[in-house]
Amino acid sequence: MRRSIIAANWKLNASRSMVDTFMPAVDAQASASGNTDIVICPPYPYLDLVGQKVQASNLHIGGQTMSLEKEGAFTGEVSADMLRDVGCRYVILGHSEQRRYHADSDISIGTKMVTALRAGLTPIVCIGESLQQRKEDKAESTIMRQLGALLALGRWVDLSDLVIAYEPIWAIGTGETASPEQAQAMHAYIRAELTKSRAQLADTVRVLYGGSVNPDNAAKLFAQTDIDGGLIGGASLQADSFNQIITAV
Repeated sequence: MRRSIIAANWKLNASRSMVDTFMPAVDAQASASGNTDIVICPPYPYLDLVGQKVQASNLHIGGQTMSLEKEGAFTGEVSADMLRDVGCRYVILGHSEQRRYHADSDISIGTKMVTALRAGLTPIVCIGESLQQRKEDKAESTIMRQLGALLALGRWVDLSDLVIAYEPIWAIGTGETASPEQAQAMHAYIRAELTKSRAQLADTVRVLYGGSVNPDNAAKLFAQTDIDGGLIGGASLQADSFNQIITAV
């Protein structure tokens, strides 16, 4: 049985006082939710501070993205080894905001995935379609293209620890959420595509839903057969709402 994950993507939000308030409450909830992996992905300056406050064995920290490079003259970049060095177990890759603002491509994201896995990190790779692509009935072909690049580039590495986050772009930060039925249909499609590539991946790869998940809709989303948890944005900035989502899974 696949182990559930609830991951918090704080994006460009954090402060020392926020960490001091947030972490004890979430750590306590994580301890009470031992069958679920909880991941906190703060901005880079707060990774070490968040990590220092982790007590629960199922509570982990992760980066919001990473460089393809290992070291060198790459100002502003952070490597996989650096993330590991400060205690990260996870890293988010391919978020639509990275694709939009930093020109992350399917190829660069797949290459980063391989780099992360080889460094001992678990990549949470985001895929998803725009509203226009959905309206033009191109949602599945978009997902197939994004997923296909991952599977092609990951041919020579063990992908059993890979985590995929289906995040329809039209539902990120908009308040709009895919219905449980819409989300399940796409998750089932993703798992079917995994089966075509390597049969065992359908059973081992965890697929999360992201896109305006909140305490009110989390339980219905997580009740779907192929949804293994969530990548949470705005609702992960307050301990109370994030803990309710952990409870829902």
